[in-house]
Amino acid sequence: MSLYEFTVNALDGRPMPLRDFAGKVLLVVNTASKCGFTPQYVGLERLYAQYAPRGFVVLGFPCNQFGQQEPGNAVEIGEFCLKNYGVSFPMFEKIDVNGTNAHAIYTYLKNEAPGLLGTRAIKWNFTKFLLARSGEVTARYSPRTKPESLAGDIERLL
Repeated sequence: MSLYEFTVNALDGRPMPLRDFAGKVLLVVNTASKCGFTPQYVGLERLYAQYAPRGFVVLGFPCNQFGQQEPGNAVEIGEFCLKNYGVSFPMFEKIDVNGTNAHAIYTYLKNEAPGLLGTRAIKWNFTKFLLARSGEVTARYSPRTKPESLAGDIERLL
């Protein structure tokens, strides 16, 4: 199994096969608009702008499972991200990352890169997964990890 076998819906509802990102270094992040970590959109956008020409993409997955911090619909989420943070990286429809309704992509990511002490559950918004060009999950970062601190790891994969 590979990340590239999944298809997810973009924020506008159209299906997007993740194989479209094959050969890129990816940073997959579950996001929320009303979270203490929401300002991380700034760092994520900076990473994307800096490294996109070299084959790097941030993939944002809004999630409302943590403190109901992503209550908006797709249009509201898109407008918020663009207006407040200038987000230009791909954003997808709101999904669950934990539980029986967890999206298959997150089940895959959690199995490939368990958290602290082998835990699989996503603890909060802005948990990050870094994937190599091959699609291999190389690292999992906590919500407290600031995007700008990932530059060295991204550089090594580019």
